Amino acid sequence: MTAGAAGPALEAVLFDFSGTLFRFTERAEWFADLHDADGAPIDVGLQAELIRRMTAPTGIPADLGHDERAAWERRDLDPELHRRAYLAVLRSSGLSVPGHAESLYERVLDPRSWDPYPDTVEVLTRLHADGVGIGIVSNIAFDLRRVLARFDLDGLVGAWALSHEVGRIKPDAGIFAAALDALGVPADRTLMVGDSDEADGGARALGCRFALVAPDPIPDRPHALLDAVRAHGLLNG
Repeated sequence: MTAGAAGPALEAVLFDFSGTLFRFTERAEWFADLHDADGAPIDVGLQAELIRRMTAPTGIPADLGHDERAAWERRDLDPELHRRAYLAVLRSSGLSVPGHAESLYERVLDPRSWDPYPDTVEVLTRLHADGVGIGIVSNIAFDLRRVLARFDLDGLVGAWALSHEVGRIKPDAGIFAAALDALGVPADRTLMVGDSDEADGGARALGCRFALVAPDPIPDRPHALLDAVRAHGLLNG
């Protein structure tokens, strides 16, 4: 294996999903038939805010009642709680017309709503070709395999540590340990790449190296993944 920037040579890279490998990007047609309680169209600013609240990796994105807050805190452990929490967020954020929150929520579950960053395919393909193990570690309540399968990337992933399957939520060390165990690679030979220092950076507690990328819009982030792994000694050839 290629020597890392510091420490033992890296044998595996773990990746966060949303905001790291793929991005959930709003499309104008999603909002074409949506409006507020007064019948006014959902303006562009609110559209962007709704998407931000649905994809923020940490924190509580809107004022929620006690039960909805409890569902939000455990949303990534259970699909039903995930649905309940996000519908509450969307309704409290302006989609109060019956059926509108449900319509937008279904977009999150649709594999076609997730687009890869420009260097995602290259990074995963080249790492796999170089014999570097690949793991996906995500706080998520639905199956990401369908998303990666759209781009023939699912077969490159050696470990899937998804919170609703593992029963742990980042930054809990247990979710990273599940990926490491599946890959059979020690933490000190593993790099974690993610868009949240708080959540994804939890891998450092086990001894993994960590690289932070920004969850920018796709056109604004052409090579952040390549930069991240190259900074740790991978894909420099």
